[in-house]
Amino acid sequence: MIDWTTVVEILAAIGVGAAIGLVTARRIAMTAMPQLVAAFHSLVGLAAVLVGVAAYLNPQAFGISDLVIPLIGQPFAVIHPVSRIELGLGVAIGAITFSGSVIAFLKLNGNMGGKPIMLPARHVINIALLAAILGLIAYFVTDQSAWIFWTITVLSFVIGFLLIVPIGGADMPVVVSMLNSYSGWAAAAMGFTLHNSAMIITGALVGSSGAILSYIMCRAMNRSFISVIAGGFGQSSDAGGPAAASDRPWKRGSAEDAAFLMSQAEQVIIVPGYGMAVAQAQHVLREMGDKLKAEGVRVKYAIHPVAGRMPGHMNVLLAEANVPYDDVFELEDINSEFAQTDVAFVIGANDVTNPAAKTDKSSPIYGMPVLDVEKAKTVLFIKRSMGGVGYAGVDNDLFYRDNTMMLLADAKKMVEDIVKALD
Repeated sequence: MIDWTTVVEILAAIGVGAAIGLVTARRIAMTAMPQLVAAFHSLVGLAAVLVGVAAYLNPQAFGISDLVIPLIGQPFAVIHPVSRIELGLGVAIGAITFSGSVIAFLKLNGNMGGKPIMLPARHVINIALLAAILGLIAYFVTDQSAWIFWTITVLSFVIGFLLIVPIGGADMPVVVSMLNSYSGWAAAAMGFTLHNSAMIITGALVGSSGAILSYIMCRAMNRSFISVIAGGFGQSSDAGGPAAASDRPWKRGSAEDAAFLMSQAEQVIIVPGYGMAVAQAQHVLREMGDKLKAEGVRVKYAIHPVAGRMPGHMNVLLAEANVPYDDVFELEDINSEFAQTDVAFVIGANDVTNPAAKTDKSSPIYGMPVLDVEKAKTVLFIKRSMGGVGYAGVDNDLFYRDNTMMLLADAKKMVEDIVKALD
């Protein structure tokens, strides 16, 4: 017989959640989308933990226990051994996802600094905590005591925090991708507890696809996949710094200069970055590209795999502005063309265009493949001011090259002025 009270409660909960999600998604700015994704990941992890707690406190309601009546005393529910493993893993992965996503949100939202926070002996601590969690899960199979369950939960919250804190801002897109994978595995583990095939399948798809995407991004950044999982692959960000800008000569240009150079070019490659997202400049950028095409200029867009704050951030923004898909190229497909390009137009892409990644071993982004914009005949670089640095916290050597002209202004305002100058 259908329990209509329960049905109404479930539908009401779904309605409240859907309303909150709809309002949040409609109000959130595109520039804050990475923070929103991290926040949603944290909710998935927290949901997994809460389901695990509910299943542990009332296992009979979930059908994962047998009622045992001892000779003396009150009857109690004995959780099935397999279900204890599922509970332990689900709660552990969910707690790691929650606390790790909260730290990622705080870093992306600017509530915490983007620089890595290096804890002494962090790898030893992480390995010890992970071993303790796995050992306790194994012990939980033989003893379902409350202290074991709650210790697993608390230690998992702690290790999630410790895994993400040492990671620097330049590597945050990989972190978001990994947390996406973790949230999938947490959902899959809870699917076993709930005997829900849909959750198992969906969680496994999200978990595996997130892991694959993370691996691809690690290769694009020349990072070790294992080091991502272990956490703390960020490095000190002391190399370079904002003060360097006042010590080195650089050239400043105007919207009219940029319009003239690009209108006379045979090919222009546009490199968007987070600065474009902040300024909401994607629509006027596409308008500029259309005007250049009308004058016979070949226009292409170069996308770095980790440009922005999350995987595919720039692709989404360009698609929103109806930039033709055939004009958008990934790093490995377009890097060889910069040497034959008249103008590279960089709009807010800092770390992913920094030549120091190829030459400065002390740089926190050393070894990360970058777009070879410095090889273009002329580089036009839009930036608010010379005092700021990228999310990795290092100055960009590209600013001071002889072939670079800095366009200091709000990105949207500068592109609008260029469009006017092209008329």
